[in-house]
Amino acid sequence: MMPRLHVVTDDRILARTDFPAAALEVLEAGGSRIALHVRGPRTSGRALYRAAADLIRPARRTGGRLVVNDRVDVALALGIHRVHLGGRSMSAGVARRLLGPGARVGRSVHSASEAGGDDGRIDYLFAGTVFATPSHAGSAPGGIDVVRAVAAASRAPVVGIGGITAARAPQVLAAGARGVAVIRAVWDAPSPGEGARRLLDSWPEE
Repeated sequence: MMPRLHVVTDDRILARTDFPAAALEVLEAGGSRIALHVRGPRTSGRALYRAAADLIRPARRTGGRLVVNDRVDVALALGIHRVHLGGRSMSAGVARRLLGPGARVGRSVHSASEAGGDDGRIDYLFAGTVFATPSHAGSAPGGIDVVRAVAAASRAPVVGIGGITAARAPQVLAAGARGVAVIRAVWDAPSPGEGARRLLDSWPEE
């Protein structure tokens, strides 16, 4: 089953001296209900490799899913079979051929028209940007409608992303999302573990 909460890093978060401890907090807070995405568009491959490598054992122990974003080479080197692809990444078909038939592959899309635009099977889609967020300061948010549209256009589960907080998460799920993805709502909380728990507690368990 795909986790409801996807916690995504960025370059700023990966560079924090407290990142290893914060990531451990997040994994312990949610266990199998969390997917932790190691993402750093401007972070070197070496640094991404080290960050992901240090999280393999904690993720295995807690039951959390560890995902490498964009860098299929890093995932391949570490034997991680979960990757998330962006608009500039290789196709899902190529990623799956490299990682093997058991790989789990996700992709980010911004509209319903992008939902089917790949040559390989997609296991889930990030749909956004839903609400305004500093991560995409130059783009207008699509609102809840982007989640509805992508969910209607795809058979794959949809995860809403962009400006999502514990208060906003229930309406994103009500629009057809299977889960939510966040950056600041967890990493910028006084306690990242508590930030993750607050999000997980914001909707009823199935």
